[in-house]
Amino acid sequence: MTTSERGKQAVVIGAGPAGLTAAYELTRLNLRPTVLEKSATVGGLARTENYKGFHFDMGGHRFFSKLEEVNTLWREILGDDLLKRPRLSRIYYRGTFFSYPLRPMNALWGLGPWRGLLIALSYLKWQLLPYRHEDTFEQWVTNRFGRRLFDTFFKTYTEKVWGIPCSELKAEWAAQRIKNLSLRTVLLQMYMQPRKTIRSLIDEFHYPRLGPGMMWRALTAKIESRGGAVKLNADVVRVLRAGTRIEGVVVATSGGEEVIRGSDFLSTMPLKELVGKLDPPPPPEVLSAAKRLRYRDFLTVCLIVNRRHLFPDNWIYVHDPSVKVGRIQNFKNWSPDMVPDPIKSSLGLEYFCSEDDDLWRMADHDLIELGKREVERIGLARAAEIEDGCVFRAAKSYPVYDSSYRATLATVRGFIDRLENLQSIGRNGLHRYNNQDHAMLTGMLAARNLVLGERSDLWSVNVDDEYHEEIRTDAEPGEPKLTAWRSASGSGT
Repeated sequence: MTTSERGKQAVVIGAGPAGLTAAYELTRLNLRPTVLEKSATVGGLARTENYKGFHFDMGGHRFFSKLEEVNTLWREILGDDLLKRPRLSRIYYRGTFFSYPLRPMNALWGLGPWRGLLIALSYLKWQLLPYRHEDTFEQWVTNRFGRRLFDTFFKTYTEKVWGIPCSELKAEWAAQRIKNLSLRTVLLQMYMQPRKTIRSLIDEFHYPRLGPGMMWRALTAKIESRGGAVKLNADVVRVLRAGTRIEGVVVATSGGEEVIRGSDFLSTMPLKELVGKLDPPPPPEVLSAAKRLRYRDFLTVCLIVNRRHLFPDNWIYVHDPSVKVGRIQNFKNWSPDMVPDPIKSSLGLEYFCSEDDDLWRMADHDLIELGKREVERIGLARAAEIEDGCVFRAAKSYPVYDSSYRATLATVRGFIDRLENLQSIGRNGLHRYNNQDHAMLTGMLAARNLVLGERSDLWSVNVDDEYHEEIRTDAEPGEPKLTAWRSASGSGT
């Protein structure tokens, strides 16, 4: 008897990397899931927008993973349309471009010998007298790079991204994103012959020919060809609950509201929204905790530049406090086909903000003019060369690791884990700043939990993994295995 014959009907909320991967895995296990996506485009935070034939990636999504099953899926879906691209990124700080990842001689040359000496002395000081406890991002980075390097290359950019002081951002984010890196590690990588087990920073990655949206559109077509359904412009407005079971969801479409029933539910919805849409609502303390979960949003100002070549980087981190832009993507260097006219270029200027602030509410025309001024100020192009532009907004892009998130998330998770036929997956579904490959992994594991009765702990994905930006020269094919996140004792709560 197949799984579909047993009467299982899976409903997936969200058509981003996690939701679509979960749905695809379910089709491979003989189910025909229904995917509900509130927007008109698949891909979620990893979508690709199109404006006058120019393709714009919302964030710059590299396809690099140490998870072999994810790599295999990417190759299976796109084949030759998955390009191998060289990586080049730099930091812009006070009129100077620095290599990123940081290279000691480049950094010292750009900063000048006196400031370089002070940075070296600061590093030595913090090696001798480090913070005894690493609770915050500021403490974590300072212990590894010294105070002066923290102030120079970490503080401004990080506070642009998160909108809170580094002294309030929890150290977990640093440990997840820049794990095992320190000034000592960078120096060893540069000056010493690595042993077989030394890890090295990646210098290339894969990227879909027409941006990441190409991957998610192809995955959608695969799901539908196997009997699944992906419904766009289908906003889940209520999640119907009976005790510890979810019975269905109420979906708002252009034709009104519709109730969709199911036996099992996978949700990529932000936890704050999921808890708020439960009907009947959960206990007051759970609702209160969910309301305290915070997110950071961003918008992309997309500019079309009347110049064939601008600069060699895929992207530039803008640490300079004199401009508001945080990161600049050069899409032609991700893939030449992102730009329909070879004599032109396109840029994506990322501004980190919050849904209720002035930047988010600024008119598109004014944002485009701001982008023109800041591109010229940095020296990447003249404002007169920018012939057109558009703006795209991405809400709830980054779950915030603030001072209260750990206790708040524990309260929410305690309730969600008691819902026996619902699994929360993906970046926002777990309130964890995962890359798209780890988000996809949560979708794979959730599908196998549902159909095969596995008991993978989705909340532990990417908790103890190695630093994402490093590769092991002695790694065996297929490492790390998916079983790394399977809890021998059960759900892992």
